[in-house]
Amino acid sequence: MVENAVEVSLTSASSQPTHADVVILGGGAIGVSIAWNLARKGVQNIVVLERGEFGSGSSAKPLGGVRANFSDPANITLGQRSLEIFRNFKKDFGIDIGLRKVGYLFLARTEEEASGLSFATSVQNELGINSRNITAEQALELNPYLDPEVLVAGAFSPDDGYAQPARVVEGYVKAAQALGVTFLNHTEALEAELGPNGVESIRTNRGTIRTESAICATGAWSQGVGEMFGVDLPVEPVRRLIAFTPQREKPHPTVPFTLDLSTTFYYHNCNNGLLLGISHKQEPGFCREFSYDWTNELNAAAGIIAPSLQNTEIVGGWAGLYENTPDHNAIIGRSEEVSNLFYATGFSGHGFLQSPAVGELVADMYLGQESFMDPTPFSVNRFSEADLTATRELHII
Repeated sequence: MVENAVEVSLTSASSQPTHADVVILGGGAIGVSIAWNLARKGVQNIVVLERGEFGSGSSAKPLGGVRANFSDPANITLGQRSLEIFRNFKKDFGIDIGLRKVGYLFLARTEEEASGLSFATSVQNELGINSRNITAEQALELNPYLDPEVLVAGAFSPDDGYAQPARVVEGYVKAAQALGVTFLNHTEALEAELGPNGVESIRTNRGTIRTESAICATGAWSQGVGEMFGVDLPVEPVRRLIAFTPQREKPHPTVPFTLDLSTTFYYHNCNNGLLLGISHKQEPGFCREFSYDWTNELNAAAGIIAPSLQNTEIVGGWAGLYENTPDHNAIIGRSEEVSNLFYATGFSGHGFLQSPAVGELVADMYLGQESFMDPTPFSVNRFSEADLTATRELHII
């Protein structure tokens, strides 16, 4: 079994400070990356609030995928920047994050899907991503569990893979602590006091912190947090579940992180077993209880894509939350209504893999500095200007 929760040994401050230059709400991969990036750029008096344990929200339960093979150029840029940081994480932070560069394999079962993969690959290649379009037979060579008869084409990016989110959170927290950042677990933001210049203070279950600015990085819980500041952050929580097959004495062959666009069936190696999943039908909500009521959908999809994995034994799994936005892209920016409020949320399943780059982008935005990319495409303002049902990103599950 892989890690499904963050186990970080932290010395949280025994008392809450009364003042901060910046308060970050949310202690997941996004929040702690922002904290470290701010601190390394010279910002002082940073406080991170987490109502549970650090990394215990959505960051505790992702698939761990790290990739740059998106269709939207902005997502590609975030993924590309993050991959570079993940590859050097052990050297820079002294923590092995279990990075496995097995590649990502997207599968198409219709000509329309194949055309979308071909378009995305061309965009990726233009931006310097090592990815290529492949045939059904070539997909079988990469992954022997597949049925090539049902495939039209595929796209493979060999530099992608997966890592352990808990270790990434640990690395950022410890590095940020060394730079003086205060981390407060079991500390929930309850109310924000606003004045003529925006956020003036935040009341928590420990007391009140007066602050010069605030950053919302609360993932699936961001809509409610946004309301506390009087801003609309359209983030909807949706439960996703994954399952594990038994550990075998003889390991499964190493396969890419494989995802089928039609059925949304996906899987990759997990020690000597496999991790399996599907974007099963779920009602929005905050339920994070694991159940087996979705496995009929899982097995039906497996029977199409990888018949030998249909009805395979499952020995548990876990449930986590996607933080979906109307177009399934993140919202990153500075509030127009509350000038000293920043936000980085709504990553729709991409938060962990984009967290290193997002931390850098938000820190530069906070400091008013030019960054490695223009954050404008991720502004929440886009929802007042576009069809909310549109989905720009094609490479999503």
